[in-house]
Amino acid sequence: MTEIEIGRGKRGRRAYSFDDIAVVPSRRTRDPKEVSIAWQIDAYRFELPFLAAPMDSVVSPAQAIAIGQLGGLGVLNLEGLWTRYEDPQPLLDEIAAIKDEATATRRLQEIYAAPIQAELIGKRIREVRESGVVTAAALSPQRTAEFSKAVVDAGVDVFVIRGTTVSAEHVSGAAEPLNLKQFIYELDVPVIVGGCATYTAALHLMRTGAAGVLVGFGGGAAHTTRNVLGIQVPMATAVADVAAARRDYMDESGGRYVHVIADGGVGYSGDIAKAVACGADAVMIGAALARATDAPGKGFHWGMEAVHEELPRGKRVDLGTVGSTEEILTGPSHTPDGTMNLFGALRRAMATTGYSELKEFQRVEVTVSHR
Repeated sequence: MTEIEIGRGKRGRRAYSFDDIAVVPSRRTRDPKEVSIAWQIDAYRFELPFLAAPMDSVVSPAQAIAIGQLGGLGVLNLEGLWTRYEDPQPLLDEIAAIKDEATATRRLQEIYAAPIQAELIGKRIREVRESGVVTAAALSPQRTAEFSKAVVDAGVDVFVIRGTTVSAEHVSGAAEPLNLKQFIYELDVPVIVGGCATYTAALHLMRTGAAGVLVGFGGGAAHTTRNVLGIQVPMATAVADVAAARRDYMDESGGRYVHVIADGGVGYSGDIAKAVACGADAVMIGAALARATDAPGKGFHWGMEAVHEELPRGKRVDLGTVGSTEEILTGPSHTPDGTMNLFGALRRAMATTGYSELKEFQRVEVTVSHR
């Protein structure tokens, strides 16, 4: 593996983002109607290979239901406004109305200082579950032990543990850390955990028994992790490294398959195709869905990193709106920039390169562009 000398005392590996690579056509093409982009994790099958990111600007209970009905999986943020306030709509309206970013960050910190209510966790999950769609919800590693019972009791189908970076071995002298392996073993529902961005970290997460691993941190449209903490790994390399860890873990475990989900840097339809080409089974989408006219954030987008009381690592960004959630996911599109009909584009990319299944498309040839 090629390393570059940064200076006499430091070497670094060259890594690539999705912008640095492109999918290469093969000798065969297909009719897009004959292409399947369906994805299955555990007992749950989805027509569209994506999870909507657990961010208040993207997923409300109503939006989780709508996304599920369209063939995806909406993940509810259990540390967000919907579990802190009985009716957060006035606060969502207020966040969208703030004019300048400094004021927005301070106000977000104030709004999210309200305590999480365990009874609201149960209420929101049941609200989604009663609609008949697969129900998914997310907690950070720091809150998982405290609120996981309320989540499981409410009947969640898929549980997501999501943080800026999640390790299988968290060291803390202040508190007893979450034992991921024991937690997942004792839980009766599939767990998706992340983010991670290296082969070794992913392999350790896979050994905890996770059903899926989220790849990426610091690359989202509303994140400033790279600027604040100096942490980021280009996504094409990260996904390919974690896919290699999955391959080796399959050998180690006797065939157990862990799903790789690209979480970050997936802003346009072409990024989804490149993520799968690098080895992802599905993608987690935030900013692209925040552009929906029916999204809770009304075209504004922010994550939990933006509300940290001491060191915000994100901001509220104004993405504008391009169309409905349905139009963004499955079309029709009326923009030529890759922000609409995301999965129609994935289907066409697979057809153009001659592949009919997602797992086959993971083997497509890619090229690196030197810019």
